[in-house]
Amino acid sequence: MRIVVFGAGGPTGRQVIEQALAAGHEVSAVTRRPELLPPQEGLTVVSADVTDAEAVHKVVAGSEAVLSALGVPFSRKPITTYSQGATNIVAAMQHNAVRRLVVVSSSVADPAWRPTGEFFFNRVMDPYFNRVAGRTLHEDMRRMESVVRASDLDWTIARPCGLFDNPTVTDYELAENSADGLFTARADLAASMLRQLEDNRFVRKAMGVITTEVRPSIVKLMWNEGVKKK
Repeated sequence: MRIVVFGAGGPTGRQVIEQALAAGHEVSAVTRRPELLPPQEGLTVVSADVTDAEAVHKVVAGSEAVLSALGVPFSRKPITTYSQGATNIVAAMQHNAVRRLVVVSSSVADPAWRPTGEFFFNRVMDPYFNRVAGRTLHEDMRRMESVVRASDLDWTIARPCGLFDNPTVTDYELAENSADGLFTARADLAASMLRQLEDNRFVRKAMGVITTEVRPSIVKLMWNEGVKKK
């Protein structure tokens, strides 16, 4: 299958590319940092910004599916990358008659998400990191979700929990809207996204993704994802 990956230079995007190529897909990887992606058979690296509507239209033409793994760090300033990117991607897919779209959002976008048994996270970490430090980021993720939901595409919104790196894909779990867990390995998130290219279970739905076999340090995760990235 010919797929386009936005946010290809990020840690999740690189996982998607690696797994997609291993599965035999042809991949157009869109990134502002093409130097991060070495040449590989089946891979076309496109230097472009998802907020550039014309560039997005060009790269989407001729594809069969689009996967968005956009990611930006926390900021107190307004964030528009997710929603503007989604607007351009949806328009380009509609113009080029490309139907299948999978985008990465966050479990935080589900107001009902509260992982069972995670008292410290629910009472201390989540209110500060996600609702205060990450407020502008998650607000734009919700706007992105609205743009995607309003389209007539065959979309799936992937909602991981706290992202961390793990070298292999595990026996991850999926659930509608959000999953009851605290962590998601990027390898599992990438695998779940690619799985949707052949699975209709979550078409026009949000899909929670969690990793249960591996558990990182929550403090280290928050530092790496919310502070160190800045």
